[in-house]
Amino acid sequence: MIDTPVSLPEGQPALRLVPMPQNENMFGDIFGGWIMAHVDIAGGVAAMRRARGRVATVAVNAFRFQQPVSSGDLVSFYASILSVGKTSLSVSVEVFAERHPQNPVTVKVTEATLTYVAIDDSGNKRDVPAENA
Repeated sequence: MIDTPVSLPEGQPALRLVPMPQNENMFGDIFGGWIMAHVDIAGGVAAMRRARGRVATVAVNAFRFQQPVSSGDLVSFYASILSVGKTSLSVSVEVFAERHPQNPVTVKVTEATLTYVAIDDSGNKRDVPAENA
């Protein structure tokens, strides 16, 4: 597999981690479930900020693994709000791996779209506040 370099999105990632050997599958790649869990966390951070409070994941609408992730890669999760409804938010998460520290290259490894719903302290749906409120 050829690492085709890409540019990172503008802004700060919602989450940045380095996977460790204990996160590898038997072939030496990082478990897809590890990546999925962190995509959900990153998307939840963006949704929580926009909803100004607690949110819950209600759907994974799309998930595409493009390249494997390896131990030692610096993995950055960039989340952006795609749309806001009355109680729900759609979030895009793009995942990039920075590889080979001695000759760095950044590649896009995963992209996903998730839906979150804003909830109150009792777990009931609540309205997402207006952006300027």
